[in-house]
Amino acid sequence: MSPPFQVEPDVGGFIEVPAAGTLSRTLHADDDVRVVVFGFAEGEVLSEHTASRPAVIQVIHGELELTLDGQVVAAGPGAWIHMTAGLRHAVRAVTPSVMLLTLLRQAAPDAEVTGPARRS
Repeated sequence: MSPPFQVEPDVGGFIEVPAAGTLSRTLHADDDVRVVVFGFAEGEVLSEHTASRPAVIQVIHGELELTLDGQVVAAGPGAWIHMTAGLRHAVRAVTPSVMLLTLLRQAAPDAEVTGPARRS
């Protein structure tokens, strides 16, 4: 039986940034979430597409230019971007970059959130 947790001490080192092209490697996948690390050479592009699930992009290092529903956004190290399911988006690496993509399971319409209360 596998442990109920996973630790990746260096997401930036999980994948090598290629001299040319784009590499991707799955860091984690289960019924609820899929986490993929991308390495982009400078100038590489993921052309416009959509995802059937909500997604989060985190820039680990490098500079990316994201086009989100037609709006261009600059994203550098530490940037965090949430995208709803079906959002048109594209990615361009301004510099050699590593990006973490988290694809989330879409909650059922009547799903109830439980857990500790949040304090303001």
